[in-house]
Amino acid sequence: MGFAELRVQNVRCIESAELALHSGCTLFWGGNGAGKTSLLEALYLLGRGRSFRTRRSEQLIRRGADCLTVFSRSETGREYAGVEFDRYQGSQAKVNGTNLGSLAELTLTFPVQVIDPDIHKLVEEGGRRRRRWLDWIVFHVEPRFGDWWVRYGRALRQRNAALKGCADTRPWEVGLVDLGERISEARQAAVEALQPHWRQVIAAVSCPEADLHYARGWSSQRSLQEALDGSRKQDQLRQTTQAGPHRADVLIHVSGRPARDVLSRGQQKLMAAALTLAQLRLLRDTSGVLPALLLDDPAAELDAEHLAAFVQEISRLGCQLIVTSLQPEIPGFRIPDRVFHVEQGKVSPV
Repeated sequence: MGFAELRVQNVRCIESAELALHSGCTLFWGGNGAGKTSLLEALYLLGRGRSFRTRRSEQLIRRGADCLTVFSRSETGREYAGVEFDRYQGSQAKVNGTNLGSLAELTLTFPVQVIDPDIHKLVEEGGRRRRRWLDWIVFHVEPRFGDWWVRYGRALRQRNAALKGCADTRPWEVGLVDLGERISEARQAAVEALQPHWRQVIAAVSCPEADLHYARGWSSQRSLQEALDGSRKQDQLRQTTQAGPHRADVLIHVSGRPARDVLSRGQQKLMAAALTLAQLRLLRDTSGVLPALLLDDPAAELDAEHLAAFVQEISRLGCQLIVTSLQPEIPGFRIPDRVFHVEQGKVSPV
């Protein structure tokens, strides 16, 4: 389900913009700092409730303004959503006029993924980014996952509070263990379902062959309850829970070594992009859903050969593309269906 309309107010340098997007490929082009990526952030807000560039949403509010608003309508015209961030009153989101209890619910209306110049961090950095990457697909293929994760987080905070207060943690562990095991099983199933798509994509884009493995956050030889029992003394000393799906990771190995240790920056970016494309293929094949794909300067750090393979693989998906470029065309891509020029926060159709 794609974006047909976008209205933006006070997002970074963009004071106001109203755009009609194409179901095929829309291009935003302009110089550095013009506001191109800010438009992608606005779209990402509508699908995720946050930016892909910062965890602090207040940083998105234009200097001198107190709040930002973003609105979009779907291609069918039946779904619409709006998000508001206020410096003083926090966030609010609506879908079809109804207030949402959580920003995470936005993803069911406007599923969206992004490939940006920092995507290499998905390979290079620690497990937090990869958990977030994995949970997005699990959220879509396992309808109960969102509820499990919210309830697990609540139980985890209660156990950690008990650790800090030197209280008995066992009352919180029954729910923690049950939910933690369910979360881990759902994640493991998603990684297994991803494997054939992953192998096909990395071959298609000429990426080094790599193994993908889910590490659940505690020993595979123990149940979660046994892991909690075994780490209880250390948990009490550190005042935090060290075993559980909140410590999980998706391990990527090339020839038995961590991918981040053997791949160049460009190879890391290609591999991270392949992870995302494998996700989209799985979602398309299991649910028929095709998220909008945001591409922020896709030609950065890819040579012509790998860029061509990357573009071809994206084309096979058939999803809505919204792309930024420094030029009025997209290197390696076909002619866009709709083009906007962005300059000093002003957006104009071409």
